[in-house]
Amino acid sequence: MSEVHVKENESIDSALKRFKRSCAKAGVLAEVRKREHYESPSVKRRKKSEAARKNRNKKFY
Repeated sequence: MSEVHVKENESIDSALKRFKRSCAKAGVLAEVRKREHYESPSVKRRKKSEAARKNRNKKFY
């Protein structure tokens, strides 16, 4: 879990900005979106295979 302590004389906006940055860096939102709905193992394998194929094509060109 991302945690940000507000420093002395620091505005809430800058603390919120630091919090959002730390959440993005930790991949919190991506994890939430991934776990939003159940994905069967076969669908996970298919998505992983498609992602690998796309990455391989990107490296080729």
